[in-house]
Amino acid sequence: MHPPISQKIHWPLGHFNYTTQRMRNIGGGSALVNWKLQSPILPVFQGSASSSVVTSATSACIEAPLEKRKAYALLGLAAMIGTGTTAVAPFERVKLLMQNQNEMIKTGRLSQPYGGIFDCFARTIRNEGFFSLWRGNTAMVTANISSRVISLILKEYITSREHGQWKSYGQILAATGVFTLADMFVAYPFLYAGTRLANDVKPTSTLGTRQFSGVFDVLRKTLKSDGIAGLYRGFNITLAKFAMGTAVNSALMPWEQFCLFFVKKNNLGRVAVRSGFRVCRRLATYPLDTVSRRMMMRSGEAVKYKSSLNAFAQIFKTEGVKSFYKGAGAVILLNVASSGVQWLMIELLVILRSKRDKSGDGSQPGTTFTIRWKRPGGN
Repeated sequence: MHPPISQKIHWPLGHFNYTTQRMRNIGGGSALVNWKLQSPILPVFQGSASSSVVTSATSACIEAPLEKRKAYALLGLAAMIGTGTTAVAPFERVKLLMQNQNEMIKTGRLSQPYGGIFDCFARTIRNEGFFSLWRGNTAMVTANISSRVISLILKEYITSREHGQWKSYGQILAATGVFTLADMFVAYPFLYAGTRLANDVKPTSTLGTRQFSGVFDVLRKTLKSDGIAGLYRGFNITLAKFAMGTAVNSALMPWEQFCLFFVKKNNLGRVAVRSGFRVCRRLATYPLDTVSRRMMMRSGEAVKYKSSLNAFAQIFKTEGVKSFYKGAGAVILLNVASSGVQWLMIELLVILRSKRDKSGDGSQPGTTFTIRWKRPGGN
């Protein structure tokens, strides 16, 4: 019998432990090989990773090129991020349309506000077609993949020197902050392009033309009208959102772990708990996200917000507090859909591994592979 799914995988890649019956039947301690995995792929979420491998210590396995395995893992990570982002792209676009509808009304791109999430879905499909729900997805996928890859490489750089060149925790913290800033600096133009494309609506199915034809058209026109500053409008408030999100995450982590304890043998329950806390984190920083997105929408326009504080003050004064949470309902749907995709990917992975193990007759030694990511709060 295999261990429960929740003991094998804690999404997203927080803990993975897989052992087959054939592995447990292997005799002798000489087959145990403990090693510190020197790959920038694994510590995606936090610094270090370790694993234990039980296998017949053949030279082919031991001498397998590490760089090749890194490349395969990197491609797998990119494919997983791309698949997950694409699967929930319609909810992301509706969230952005609801969030920025007042800016589009001011600039004449939208004739009347949306009546709600389902009205936004219906009008978008009616005027632009079903596949328009994925408009801007390419830029969002590029932003997510580039951000994750850069983040894990830089974190591996810190981890590899954590016990050597870094002399204090303060230096590590400062380096992490600098690397996070660099990561966001690279990914932000694609995030901006995805936001502009998602909010580039057609008034009707027969009338009106789009403002942008694609990602590079967004970047080209913005650079031409506003320069490099146009691509980073709202960047400062995004940094504040990241800092606030880190603080909220630290505060909620103990409660999340407490709830996860009661569903540790139920994989679907774990996914539901994580999804609920993820919604709480996003809603806590949602007003800052709204300000950032609406500042992006002013790039290329004649009238711009003077600063993040000016944008916050103007939105609050003219539209009220409620405007900061427009599209928040779509965030809940987005997280539910994302959790569903994650759960399906977990189930698919378990099925594939189960079929692979059943294909053996038990006469050949198997392999056990354990990966643990260390997160703040022990998650």
